[in-house]
Amino acid sequence: MLITQSAGKFLKRNNTLHLGEKELDLSIPVVAGIVNITPDSFYDGGKMEDESVMLKAVEQMIAEGAGIIDIGAVSTRPGSKPVSTKEELTRLLPAVKALRTAFPEIVISVDTFRSWVAVRVIDEIGPIIINDISGGTLDSKMFETVGKLQMPYILSHIKGTPQNMQDNPEYEDLIKEVSQYFAERVKKLNKLGVKEVILDPGFGFGKTVDHNFELLNRLDSLKVFQLPVMVGLSRKSMIWKALDVTPETALNGTSVANTLALMGGADILRVHDVKEAVEAVKIFCEIKATII
Repeated sequence: MLITQSAGKFLKRNNTLHLGEKELDLSIPVVAGIVNITPDSFYDGGKMEDESVMLKAVEQMIAEGAGIIDIGAVSTRPGSKPVSTKEELTRLLPAVKALRTAFPEIVISVDTFRSWVAVRVIDEIGPIIINDISGGTLDSKMFETVGKLQMPYILSHIKGTPQNMQDNPEYEDLIKEVSQYFAERVKKLNKLGVKEVILDPGFGFGKTVDHNFELLNRLDSLKVFQLPVMVGLSRKSMIWKALDVTPETALNGTSVANTLALMGGADILRVHDVKEAVEAVKIFCEIKATII
């Protein structure tokens, strides 16, 4: 594919993310623990709305080896209802302030597609990673804002919106179209001075189960961009539908999928279950160490 042959010209591979005085080394894959401050997320909706419960859960994630805590206040599961910016901030700001106070050294990523939310969070707690599931498609000011903020930015692939993305998504050539999407947006970000971009292929965001497995099988196609890759497979429908189980019983399948993602080049695993993901990383690193 011509587009992927030239994509690596945009940004040079960098294994270190910079967040003010903090640095995050990605030379060994990192696990991001998911914290949803939402009543309606597909797996853990409502569990983390109580601050003390959230902080206890985060404490455990850090003890188990999480290098990032990814926190969001809006559910983006298929068919989820829109939430206003005011409501998102009402949920999010107290949570991120409590998180930063309790764990001042942990790297925080904020799951939001709104540039203003990112600005407000950074004003309150300092540098963060901005995790935008929309890839800038839901807020026309996001790329410009990230360029001004100079924060690491997770650029996700999505087709449609959370409300309609699973309404019969179709592709003529999935890998080519995802690559084209990233190439165009990385180029725009580069022109705006965004220096640290992480790619997220967006499993479940405008993709069928078959699309998701094709993407997982071809994850190494993203290496041409010379950018870190984050993968979010944790307990998603591609896993529990394939196994004919439920999200609650999809941990083993998640671990298998995460291991395959690591073998395909994933640098960050975004997960609900940190311990198991960290173990997958350790096994992967043992295998990698034997390769001469």
